[in-house]
Amino acid sequence: MVTVEAAIAVCALLVVMGLAAAGLTAVTEQMRCTDAAREAARLTARGERQRGEEAAGQIAPGASVVVHGQADAVRVVVTKRGPLGVPLGAEAFAVLEPR
Repeated sequence: MVTVEAAIAVCALLVVMGLAAAGLTAVTEQMRCTDAAREAARLTARGERQRGEEAAGQIAPGASVVVHGQADAVRVVVTKRGPLGVPLGAEAFAVLEPR
């Protein structure tokens, strides 16, 4: 009887540890999306849009980067699927620098 209870406890512990690892991975990937959006917005505002998209792709591999140019500003949206299919994303805004 104790063996069955121990087996159930070990399985429950493994499930909790797996979910904790997935949560930590999701937080890390969310931070990468935020950093990628910020860097892409900064570079695009300086007039280096291609380089900004490349940098975002390197910071958050597998993420989708969309740059929206406006009259005097730029908005960058980075989205990605995290662990267990959780949708992750970040948005950054920057004012274009004068040339």
